[in-house]
Amino acid sequence: MRLTILGGGGFRVPLVYRALLDDPARSVSEVTLYDTDPRRLRVIADVLARLARGRHRPVRVRLAEGLDDALTGADFVFSAIRVGGTAGRIGDERIPLSEGVLGQETVGAGGVLYGLRTIPVALHIAERVAALAPRAWVINFTNPAGMVTEAMAQVLGDRVIGICDSPVGLVRRAARALGTDPAAFEDAGRVAYDYVGLNHLGWLRSLTIDGTEVLPRLLADDAALGSFEEGRLFGADWLRTLGALPNEYLHYYYFRRETLHSIRETSQTRGEFLDRQQGGFFERASAAGAPDAAYALWERTRLEREETYMAHSREASGGWQRDAHDLEGGGYDRVALALMHAIVGDSGTRLILNVRNGTTVPQLAPDAIVETVCEVTSKGARPLPCAPLREDQLGLMLQVKAVEKAAVEAATFKDRGAALRALALHPLVDSPAVAARILERAATGA
Repeated sequence: MRLTILGGGGFRVPLVYRALLDDPARSVSEVTLYDTDPRRLRVIADVLARLARGRHRPVRVRLAEGLDDALTGADFVFSAIRVGGTAGRIGDERIPLSEGVLGQETVGAGGVLYGLRTIPVALHIAERVAALAPRAWVINFTNPAGMVTEAMAQVLGDRVIGICDSPVGLVRRAARALGTDPAAFEDAGRVAYDYVGLNHLGWLRSLTIDGTEVLPRLLADDAALGSFEEGRLFGADWLRTLGALPNEYLHYYYFRRETLHSIRETSQTRGEFLDRQQGGFFERASAAGAPDAAYALWERTRLEREETYMAHSREASGGWQRDAHDLEGGGYDRVALALMHAIVGDSGTRLILNVRNGTTVPQLAPDAIVETVCEVTSKGARPLPCAPLREDQLGLMLQVKAVEKAAVEAATFKDRGAALRALALHPLVDSPAVAARILERAATGA
C-alpha cells in the first residue's frame, strides 16, 4: 500500500513512521510526505532516516513536489495539517481569553476559529482526492477532527474517516486500572465497550471484560479511579454522579471555571508553549543537518511535549504528573494503522472512529459525524448501535453539533451569520456580544 501524509513536516509524523516500521504485516511499502513548509519537511525526513537505520527493508519515504503529486496513486491519505501553524493557534487561544472565555485549540471559541480557518483548505484537499485518487481512503486527524471530517464528507462521503487517540487511551487506562493488560483491548473477544459522543466530547458508558460488566466496579473503587488520568481529572464523586467515564476534554465543560482560572494564571497558553518549543526544535535540527542530531532533538522535545499535555486541566484538578505509560507518545498512529489493516484485511475490527451517524443517535441527522464504536471492513467503518443517551449527554451533543454544523456552513459559504451563530451558541461562550467581538478580532487579526 502507498500512504500519503499531508502535513508531512508535522512534529508527530515520526510516530506514524515508527508504527509502520514496527508493523509485522509490513502493509505499507511507501510513504509520501507533503508539507507547505520545506524546512520542516527536510527535518522530519532526517528523523525518519534515523528511525529507518538498521531496519530490514525499511518503508521507503518520498517527498512530494506538490499536493497533486502527493495524492496521485495513493491508497490511503492521512491528513494531519495545521492551517496557520502554531501562530494561528496562539490567536485562537488568546482572542477568546481576552474576552474572558476559554481559549483552547479544539474546544470552545478557539476550536470554532480553528475550524473556520481550516475547513476551506480541507475541502480543497477533499476535492483533489476525489479527482486524483477516488479509490483512496482519507484518514483525518486534522483538528477540530469531527468538524473537519464532517466538511470533507460532503465531498468524499464515507471514504473519509476521522480518528482520535483520546477514546482508545481512555479505554486502555480504564482496563489497566482494573488490573487488565491493555493489550487485551485489541482482542474483541475479551474486552468490549460502549463509547459514544462527538470528537473531544464523549463518554465511556460500558466496559466488559470476558463478558462481565466492570465499569460499576471501577466507579466504586476510589483507589482504582485515582490510578489513571481521567479519574484524577474529574474526581471519584463526579464520576460516580455521571455513571460514566468522560473523555478528558469534557473537563473544559464540567470544570470550566477552574480550567479558565488556571489558564489565565499562567504566563503562556499551550499554543505559545508549542510555538516556542517546536520552533526551537526545527531551528536547531535544521542547523544540525544530520539525522542522528535531528532524532535526538526530536525525542527530547517529544517527551517534554507529552509531559506538559493538558497541564492547565491537571493543575485545575489538583496538580499531578502524567504516568510513565502515558508518555510513550502516539496512540493515533496505532489507531490509523489498525484502521488501514481492518480495511485492507476486511477484518470486522471494532474501533472508536469519527463517522457518519446513520441511525446510531436517532436525534442527530444521518450525515452528522459522531465518534463511536464502529465495525471496519473493506467497505469502510459502520457505526454500531448503542444504548440511548442520557438527557445531559444528548443535550450537550446536540448543542455542540449545532455549533459544528454552523461552522461548516460558515466556512463553506463564507457566511458571517453562520460564523456568529457557531460562536454564540457554543456552551463555553456566554454572550452573543462576546462572540461578535471574538469574530471581529479574528477577522482583523487584532
